[in-house]
Amino acid sequence: MKKLVESSGVEVAFKEVDVVTTGTFGAMCSSGAIINLGHSDPPMKIQNAWINDVPICHPGAAVDLYIGATAMSETRPFEYGGGHVIEDLISGKEVELRATAYGTDCYPRTQLRTTITKDDLNQFYLINFRNCYQRYVCATNSRDETIYTYMGKRLPRFGNATFAGTGELNPLMNDPDYETIGVGTRIFLGGTQGYVIGEGTQHDPKNGYGTIMVRGDCKKMNPKFIRGAAFTKYGTTMYVGIGIPIPILNIGLARKTAIRDEEIKVPIVDYGVPVRDRPKLGFVSYKELKSGTITINGKKVKVSPLSSIKTAIEIAETLKKWIEEGLFYLTSPVERLPIDTEFKPMRQKEKTLLVRDIVQKVITCREDEEIRDVARKIIDYAVNHVVVVNEREELTGIVTSWDITRAVAEGKDKLSEIITRKVITARMEEPIEAAARRMAQYQISALPVIDHRRKVLGIITSEDVTKILGRQING
Repeated sequence: MKKLVESSGVEVAFKEVDVVTTGTFGAMCSSGAIINLGHSDPPMKIQNAWINDVPICHPGAAVDLYIGATAMSETRPFEYGGGHVIEDLISGKEVELRATAYGTDCYPRTQLRTTITKDDLNQFYLINFRNCYQRYVCATNSRDETIYTYMGKRLPRFGNATFAGTGELNPLMNDPDYETIGVGTRIFLGGTQGYVIGEGTQHDPKNGYGTIMVRGDCKKMNPKFIRGAAFTKYGTTMYVGIGIPIPILNIGLARKTAIRDEEIKVPIVDYGVPVRDRPKLGFVSYKELKSGTITINGKKVKVSPLSSIKTAIEIAETLKKWIEEGLFYLTSPVERLPIDTEFKPMRQKEKTLLVRDIVQKVITCREDEEIRDVARKIIDYAVNHVVVVNEREELTGIVTSWDITRAVAEGKDKLSEIITRKVITARMEEPIEAAARRMAQYQISALPVIDHRRKVLGIITSEDVTKILGRQING
C-alpha cells in the first residue's frame, strides 16, 4: 500500500485497494486469561490458587481465575510466569493446579491439588487490558551501571538502546483516528480471530499513544503467536500477536495507511532516572530505529527492537490470506474508540522528595592538581569528598579524605594514582530513596549529581539522606 501510494498516488490506491492488513508482535505486559475450572466434589470457593507455582488471581466467584502474564513463579521467579502458563495451556500441555480456601457450609473443601489441560476448562479466554501501543519510546541509560527494565537490559553510559512496536506496520498507526477500529472490530489475535472490546487502559490518543483492549478464545490460539517471556532481572511477561484489517472506506484512510517509518517519531528516554517523567534526550524516527544505530549526545549507539518485525509481517500476511480465502470477515465497530482522551498520572497527596531537594554544592579539582592542594580543600571546606572534573566540568573521578590519608601514608604524590574512576552517580530528577538504595548497594557515602552529559551539578551524602529520611519518619 505504501509503495503503491508513492508510485501511483493516493487516488489510484484508493480505487485499487479494499483492505490493508497490519501487524505487531511484542511484549504486552497488561495481558492475561480468564479460566473457569468447573466445580470440584465437594465444591470449593477458591481463595488462593497457583498454576505451576505461579500465583493466580481470584477476581470472581468460586472457580473463576485470572492468570496475569506478569505474575511470577514462586519457585522459578524471573524465569517462569503467567505468560508461560498461558502458552503451556494453549500448547496443550498439562499444568499443575493448587488451591486453598477457608471453607463454608456450601463450599466445604479447603485444599485442592490436580492437573489440568485447556480441554478440561469450561472457558479459557484471553482478556488483555492494554495491548498494541500505537507507538512506544526508545529506551537508553545514562547511569554508570547496567539497569534492568521492561525495555530490557540497559548498558551504562548510553551503551545501547531498545525500542518497541512495528512503526509503519502497527495497526493503530494506520488508523490513528479509529475510523475502523472500535468495540466489536474483529482482529487477528494470537493466531485466531479475536475482538476489540474497548480502548486499552492508559489510552492516550491526544499524544499519539493509543491502546486497545482485546479478547479471544485461547483454545483456538497458536503458541507461535502467544509466547511467555522473561526479561532479565525485571520479571516475566507475554508476547502477543495482533493484526487488524483496515478497510479503505475513504481517500483519507488510503492516505493514512501510506504512513512511513520516517514519519513516526518517538522520544529517546533516559531510563537511568527512575521517575515517571523521565528525561527526554531527543527524538528519533522508526526508520532510524530500524537501521540499528542512532545518535545520542553525538555518540553512535546500537539500537535493537524488542518487537519482532518478522513475525508482525507474518501476521499481516496471514490475515490477508484469511480475508482472501473467505475465512475472516470484516466487522464494523459498534462504537468508536475515543480520540480526545489523555492519560492522567496517579493523584498523589504526598510529595516525593527528589535529589534536587537536598543537593549540596560540590568541591571539585582537576586531575593535574597536587595531592596536598586537594587535602587543603578537604580541610578548608570540611568535606570528605572532592569530585574530579575536566575543563568542561564533566565528571572524571572522585577522591575521598581516606584516599588522601592513604596516599600520604604510602608516599604517593600524584592525584591520578588515587582517583576512583568508576563513580556511582545520581540525577537531580530522581527520588532520594532511589539514591539511598544505590549508596547502600555499593557501600558508598556520597553520590556526585550529574546531568545526562555528565556535567557535575552538585553532590549528596549519606548524612544528607539520613537526615531527610529521618525527618520524614519522625514528622
